[in-house]
Amino acid sequence: MKIYIKTFGCALNKADSSFMANFLKDHNFLMVGSQEEADYVIVNSCGVKSRTQDRVLSYVKKIKSSGKKVYVGGCLPKMLKGKIDADGLFDTNSITKLLDILNGEKVIFSDVKEDKLNISPEKDLAIIPIAEGCLNRCNYCSVKNIRGNLKSYPKEKIINKIKEVLAKGVDKIYLTAQDTGCYGKDINEDLISLLKEIIKLKGNFKIRLGMANPEYILPIAEDLVEIYKADKMIKFIHIPIQSGSDKVLKEMNRNYKVKEFIRLVKLFRKNIKDITISTDIIVGYPTETDEDFEKTLEFIEKIKPEVVNLSKFTPRPNTPASRLKQLSSETIKERSKKISEKIKV
Repeated sequence: MKIYIKTFGCALNKADSSFMANFLKDHNFLMVGSQEEADYVIVNSCGVKSRTQDRVLSYVKKIKSSGKKVYVGGCLPKMLKGKIDADGLFDTNSITKLLDILNGEKVIFSDVKEDKLNISPEKDLAIIPIAEGCLNRCNYCSVKNIRGNLKSYPKEKIINKIKEVLAKGVDKIYLTAQDTGCYGKDINEDLISLLKEIIKLKGNFKIRLGMANPEYILPIAEDLVEIYKADKMIKFIHIPIQSGSDKVLKEMNRNYKVKEFIRLVKLFRKNIKDITISTDIIVGYPTETDEDFEKTLEFIEKIKPEVVNLSKFTPRPNTPASRLKQLSSETIKERSKKISEKIKV
């Protein structure tokens, strides 16, 4: 049986797809490189944005109309409470139940997280999950409802997986999680200790750290800067600000202040030559006033991040922000345009 996996979304989803592919190979399925070659198509979905959701559902409809069997996993099935027209649905905790899905079970959801370190490298790159779930409860995010609370993988398991992929010739390691900053807080481990162990490993390889939320990076900032001085660390850090207004951050349930974020950026730029600062901004949060928006523009002007991932706010299912009075689409569009122009300057 030939299977093609189509992946949408973040690096953690890509790691899940790798785990999925290895599981299916172990059960004698043949993985192919395109939907045209496949008997079955598995869609590893993402629902962090409504635009991405629309892309996923459009793709599923296209495959379904072609006559092929299509199965949908990832975040969307549980987020949409199983309301997807597909031959089978499973969630992020049910990958090891895939055989039941392929054998006709319509829906399998679970709240018990699986061990997903059985991943394969992609040529010279390995995307390695260090944790799943998070400790936050952001008012706009529906992914928390799907991936749940933090589950960190033991340090020794991560190190052994890295040694394994290095032995296969990999020279780039991407460490991923829903939030790498809170790694280990559930198992008496921590991100700094993990990174210290990794950079001690022999070999000519580079490490890139995935997204980390400010509230967890702030207490370890000095130690993290020292880690980033190592040759093995790629000089890139992704820390999402989301808004330049402390009021909006509080209303989003983001537990840090803009001045703390600015201090963090200055610390990295002072100590790490050629550091690339990547951040995320959500424009048009329901409580964002004109004054709040101006503060976000001022923040961008002051910090000038090398990378800005800009999102127009859209309400996601079962979130506190979805129950607020929404700003007009015209307002959100105009604010997004102004930020885009500011980024290009």
